[in-house]
Amino acid sequence: MQDTRGLIFDLHCHSTVSDGLLAPEDVAARACANGVDVWALTDHDEVGGIKRAARAARELGMRFVSGVEISVTWANQTVHIVGLGLDEDEPQLVQGLAQTRAGRVRRAREMGERLAAMGMPGAYEGALPLAGNPDLISRTHFARYLVLAGYAPDVQTVFNKYLGDDCEGHVPVRWASLGDALGWIHGAGGRAVIAHPGRYKYTPVQFAGLYEEFRQRGGEGIEVVTGSHRPEQYREYAGVARHYGFLASCGSDFHGPRESRHDLGSLPPLPEGLKPVWHDWF
Repeated sequence: MQDTRGLIFDLHCHSTVSDGLLAPEDVAARACANGVDVWALTDHDEVGGIKRAARAARELGMRFVSGVEISVTWANQTVHIVGLGLDEDEPQLVQGLAQTRAGRVRRAREMGERLAAMGMPGAYEGALPLAGNPDLISRTHFARYLVLAGYAPDVQTVFNKYLGDDCEGHVPVRWASLGDALGWIHGAGGRAVIAHPGRYKYTPVQFAGLYEEFRQRGGEGIEVVTGSHRPEQYREYAGVARHYGFLASCGSDFHGPRESRHDLGSLPPLPEGLKPVWHDWF
């Protein structure tokens, strides 16, 4: 996404440290090759790739923003909160993320049992080697295995049929609270952003409650232009940003070359009249 100065920003993507397909250094190289000027790595509940990503970005001449995407449970659904510009070594953040990751292996084993009961045995054992970090085994790793095993043609089909929130193979989990996530981000000097709001299945009243609580707890931003949104949703969430006074962010949510709807740096500009999340960075 290009700003008014001609700089291209991508502030949401993943590496093998969570559920991406490329190592942090390779994500950096792809972002640079695609013309990205300011880049953030935002792995799920993990900051272990930040130093590698920062070093690679520096060597490539890109500006780097340290980031993370924290899993939160709000109104019995999962919401993702991106933290940007934070100190990845801050102890409370590190400890909080470790606690958030702790339930993933138990959840993964239960997902494997459910999929076996649905006629797809060995999914846990098949998904585990696909997770670069076993502590962060996720639905995405299961989906990749099921594609490789021939149970579905692509990852999105797996989510639609087997692992989506309303599907039989999905195992709900209690993540961090919204207050905890924002506390960790702000305690580490970062800025909190609601990731891809168009993916959440809340009623209008619930969305209003989420935005109000987020704002009251000091949340600063919302993703408006993201790889998870359709073009008409750019306008919708631009309206949300204006109404609540949120800063606007953008990011491809890139996971891999053949798996993501948008490549790094490929998104259109933010709609006019929004204050970007990076407005005071440099």
